[in-house]
Amino acid sequence: MNTKNSGLDSAYLIESDNNPTEIHTLSVLVDNEPGVLARVIGLFSGRGYNIESLTVSETEAEQHLSRITIVTCSTPHIITQIRHQLKRIVPVHEVIDLHMYARELKQDVPIERELALVKVIAEGALRIEVLHMAEAFHARVVDATINHFVFEITGKSSKLKKFIAVMRPLGLAEICRTGVAAMNRGANEI
Repeated sequence: MNTKNSGLDSAYLIESDNNPTEIHTLSVLVDNEPGVLARVIGLFSGRGYNIESLTVSETEAEQHLSRITIVTCSTPHIITQIRHQLKRIVPVHEVIDLHMYARELKQDVPIERELALVKVIAEGALRIEVLHMAEAFHARVVDATINHFVFEITGKSSKLKKFIAVMRPLGLAEICRTGVAAMNRGANEI
């Protein structure tokens, strides 16, 4: 095994792999019980895998099931390892790589959305510019005073990143993002 310590990037020994990295969204159906999320996340941290986004919510109350949506970036080989390792955790019922599943069905990428609350401090004429930019991104004002706005914006993560980048020089003060919620297109149930 050819390993390297990536120095400043990671404290873990990571297997060298010349394959390009890809972003994958994993949908993990688990029992809704204490400690399950910690076990799933422990798998990632214990092996030095990074999580780009994480959301969890109960989806089937009668069956006490929750869905964990994890966005991670790695090589296809590592993504396959992650899926297999997740399936071995006892309270995990199902692990679906939404990107791979979409490819198998010859579909586009899965539908992914995220929500963010963005606070911008702006006074005077700058307030008008902030409102115009927010309108261009279809962001909604959810709170306002004479010196600040709080916007709610939903969409793809790339849209949120662009909105945040535009607001940064205009007085960006605080950001709160939910993480990605995702599902495949079409009538197929997962």
